[in-house]
Amino acid sequence: MTSKYIDIHSHVNFKAFDEDRETVIGRALDNNIWMINVGTDLETSKKAIDIAGQYKKGIYATIGLHPTHTGEIFDIDTYLNIAKNNKVVAIGECGLDYKEGKQEGQKDIFIKHIELANEVSKPLMLHIREAYKDAIEILKRYAKVKGNVHFFAGTIEEAKQFLELGFTLSFTGVITFAKQYQELVEYIPLDMMMSETDCPFVTPIPYRGERNEPLYVQEVVKKIAEIKNMNIDLVKKQLVENAFKSFHF
Repeated sequence: MTSKYIDIHSHVNFKAFDEDRETVIGRALDNNIWMINVGTDLETSKKAIDIAGQYKKGIYATIGLHPTHTGEIFDIDTYLNIAKNNKVVAIGECGLDYKEGKQEGQKDIFIKHIELANEVSKPLMLHIREAYKDAIEILKRYAKVKGNVHFFAGTIEEAKQFLELGFTLSFTGVITFAKQYQELVEYIPLDMMMSETDCPFVTPIPYRGERNEPLYVQEVVKKIAEIKNMNIDLVKKQLVENAFKSFHF
């Protein structure tokens, strides 16, 4: 089985898929779409690993504590133990969220994630919201690994700083209906870009109003090709290569 697309940030491990998870995954795999299910706390991290373990190829996991969950305990020893699983391809979703999360404690837990990633030599899956400056400063000081900034919504100058650190940037279905992302997509080099759904959220056109799922990452890739005025097959191939290079499937 090979992949034509990779949804590098999905949440099929969430309760929104409890009733039809296997069907959703099957639809993706039948269309040669691979996925990384992202943990946002210990429970969903373990669930992502459990799901990935049921498939020989195509389904992978990340583990971490979302910055809006900083009221929960980040037990470094527990996360270190599960980080060693060979289906875990990144540490996170971790980072800083100054819009919805309580800022107290976020930086300390973010640093712990970075130290964990350094220890197991796995990339970071970052969630950064209205905190790009602080995140960049922390990464410069502590990170020995690279990673991906998921659902990037910063400025071109902020994008440039992440790119200089060797971090890729990924986009969701929001680019199919929000024009403010066009300049960013045009600016970021294709070999430093990723495609994602962040499902079950931000469903792309033409499926707005439905629950999002990894199958719809195709619409994100189509839009990237359209914005960049590039051949869709070239874009598909490069985005898959980027994911393999970053996450070492």
